[in-house]
Amino acid sequence: MNILGIIPARAGSRGVPQKNIRELLDKPVISYTIEAALNAKKLDKIAISTDDPFIKEISQDYNVDLVERPEHLANHLSKIDDAMRHCCVKLAETQSYIPDIVVLLYANIPVRAEGIIDKTINKLIETDADSAQTMSPVGKFHPYWLYQLDDDKANVYIENNIYQRQNLPPLYSIDGAVCAVKYQTLMESAESDNPHAFLGTDRRGVMQEAHETVDIDSLRDFYLAEAIIREKADKNLHTHSIKSFV
Repeated sequence: MNILGIIPARAGSRGVPQKNIRELLDKPVISYTIEAALNAKKLDKIAISTDDPFIKEISQDYNVDLVERPEHLANHLSKIDDAMRHCCVKLAETQSYIPDIVVLLYANIPVRAEGIIDKTINKLIETDADSAQTMSPVGKFHPYWLYQLDDDKANVYIENNIYQRQNLPPLYSIDGAVCAVKYQTLMESAESDNPHAFLGTDRRGVMQEAHETVDIDSLRDFYLAEAIIREKADKNLHTHSIKSFV
């Protein structure tokens, strides 16, 4: 089975300028995603889709493929599934490579749980679904506790009488860490007007805790990712020191 990991990384960014190549501790943000992909056992090919010359340089330090993304697929209005299909078409043209499964790995997510890429791929294979993606609990930002504002008048968004968190019906949001889709589902959705059509109709979730993924869309996210990476490094160092002492 051919399983392709695609790392989309366009040059532009509105929230955090050049976030994909911004230095996070000792390396660019995108390096964390590349290394997570290289550590995954299920991926047999990894491709970076980019229009950024700096990202092209970074990719040369790793054993990955590089796909030049055209300008019309690299602006803030471009759809991610269009970029994924373009990448697949180019690999088919240049290498005669056609995957069975395509795994979307965003470049601006430097914090992922260990093994989560393989876990998500396994979920897709085991269920034979159209797609599988990581999700995390919505927590206190549950729709039952949200309001709509009419000027300054607060109107309950969903009528309910729940006031304790443990009584809220469990809901999950997509956290972006990993999204695996069948190649056929991805390619057949090209003409659909539904922006989520590439996920198919049978979609499965892989549950995570909220802290296991950090998606950098703001400077606060960047500093949170830095703190979590430092914490993990300290824990690993502490564990290694204890083993050495024993």
